[in-house]
Amino acid sequence: MVPTASGSKYLQQLCKHWQHNLEVEFTPERGTVTFPRDARGADWPGDGVVTMIAHPDTLECRIDASADGQLDGLKGALARHLDRFAFREAPLTFDWA
Repeated sequence: MVPTASGSKYLQQLCKHWQHNLEVEFTPERGTVTFPRDARGADWPGDGVVTMIAHPDTLECRIDASADGQLDGLKGALARHLDRFAFREAPLTFDWA
């Protein structure tokens, strides 16, 4: 969970940004982004999927990864990109569970 009242805005910006290179589906309330297992020369066991759900005061971010290294990489990519779009609020606080 990321505390922000602009979760829907950031979700949409991020999905639009990534839809140029990745498989993306989104509405103002929910978005999913699939990172192929072989993205950027990687060789993970499976694809990574980022799911974002906008709530009134938070942006819920879930990452389903096939390996610990993939999970760490996706956490970093998501945090960096969200901080870039939320530059007025950055750095955002991520409560990974």
